[in-house]
Amino acid sequence: MPSSARPDADHPACADAVARLRAAGCVFAEEEAELLVAAAATPAELDALVARRVSGLPLEHVVGWAEFAGLRVAVDPRVFVPRRRTEALVREAAALAAPGAVVVDLCCGSGALGAALATALGRAELHAADIDPAAVACARRNVGALGGHVHEGDLYAALPAALRGRTDILLANVPYVPSGEVALLPAEAREHEARVALDGGADGLDVLRRVTAEAPRWLAPGGLLLFETSERQVPAAVAAVTDAGLAPRVVTDEELYATVVVARRADA
Repeated sequence: MPSSARPDADHPACADAVARLRAAGCVFAEEEAELLVAAAATPAELDALVARRVSGLPLEHVVGWAEFAGLRVAVDPRVFVPRRRTEALVREAAALAAPGAVVVDLCCGSGALGAALATALGRAELHAADIDPAAVACARRNVGALGGHVHEGDLYAALPAALRGRTDILLANVPYVPSGEVALLPAEAREHEARVALDGGADGLDVLRRVTAEAPRWLAPGGLLLFETSERQVPAAVAAVTDAGLAPRVVTDEELYATVVVARRADA
C-alpha cells in the first residue's frame, strides 16, 4: 500500500496505533484506534493523531467531535467535552418539554445539551450562552446548524432581554467541582479543558447559586430549570433552588451515575 493511501483496519499502522495507545494507558485502545483511523487520510496523519492522543489530549479534541445523545457534536481544543452522564439531563428535559419550547442552554460549552434537546423536540427556539470565547465559537457550529443563537457573556447578562419571563426550559450544566478538588480531576480534564468550565468555587455551587437566584425572572410560568450536580451536593443544591422560590425535584440515573435537579417556577 502506498504511504499516501488511507489506512484501514488491516494496515500495519493501525496495529501500531493500538499498541501505542495501550502503552499510554488507554483502556479502550482498539475502539480509539478505530476512531483515529477513520479520522486520518493517510498513515502519516494517523501517526500524528496517535501522537496527540498519547500525549494526553482528550480523544474528542484529537478527532474534533464527541458523541452525545446520538449526535456528533463538534468539540474544539480547550472546550469542555460533554459527558455521557449528562445525557440523563437531556432525557429528563425532553420528557418535560413540548415541541416549539423556548430553550436556553447556560454555561453551554460546545452547545451539546441545547443541540440534543432541540433535536429531540424537533422544533424549538434555542439560545445558548457561555463566558468562554472558545466555547462560544464551538457552540455556534453546533447550535447554529439547528437555527439556534449563541451569545457570549456571563450567565444571564449574555441573553437577549426578550427571553426574560418566557423561557420554558433552562438547561444549566454549571461547573460544580469544588476549587480544592480540581487538581484531583483526570489529567484530560484539568489540563485540556478550560478551568472556568470545571471550577464551581469553594463548595462547587457558586455558579449554581447565581443561576438559581435569577432563574425565576427568566422562566415562563411553569418553566423549568434543570441542572446536574453530585450526589453529595444535593442538599445544598436543593436549598439554593428553594431559596430562589423554585420547587425542586431530584432525579437519579443509576446507569449513568447522574443526579439531576429539576426546579419548577413555583407560581405556575
